[in-house]
Amino acid sequence: MCSKASEARRCVIVGGAPIADASALRAFLRPDDFFVFCDCGLRHASALGVSPDLIVGDFDSYENPHAAVETIVLPREKDDTDAVFAAREAVRRGFREFLLLGVTGARLDHTLGNLSLLCLLEGLGAHGVIREEEAEIELVADRPVEIDDAVACFSLLAFGGTARGVTIRGAKYPLENAEISCAYPYGVSNEVLPGKVARVTVRDGFLLLVRNFRA
Repeated sequence: MCSKASEARRCVIVGGAPIADASALRAFLRPDDFFVFCDCGLRHASALGVSPDLIVGDFDSYENPHAAVETIVLPREKDDTDAVFAAREAVRRGFREFLLLGVTGARLDHTLGNLSLLCLLEGLGAHGVIREEEAEIELVADRPVEIDDAVACFSLLAFGGTARGVTIRGAKYPLENAEISCAYPYGVSNEVLPGKVARVTVRDGFLLLVRNFRA
């Protein structure tokens, strides 16, 4: 099931990691967003001021609300996490743009697993952004990414091997056709030049781009 209507809308996946200030995240929500809540991510619905369009989970950490909302109940023993299943299901329904909330900051293994969601989405022909109260994370792959000077600083970290052909322009620390590997965090804490827009491109591999909005 894939529709042009779904492709035009954004899917917001809400996980169960702590959200300290939901009001800071509400500003990034759109009226036509499609909201998927994963298991205990449902506890954030009221604070975010939205209602789920789809609920997904094995309900090992939150009671199934049996609400009048489409709900997919998953087995507790499975390969996909609730968030991975939610991402696959939304892509199957035609969504190509994703915002992920409540997916970082709790258990480290869950955080790292949810960062991998960005790679999963990229491989499925979609693009995801993880948003926290003071930071934003996305994957730089085969398309250029721009960073404006509203950010306090930004970091680029190799993800899943060595990123080659890395070019950074419009930043305090530029690069030209460089390599960034997992073995050395060469791209931590860069800054956009005042009044400029930094541009990052990668020829091969993946980089995690972390925009920090407060130093």
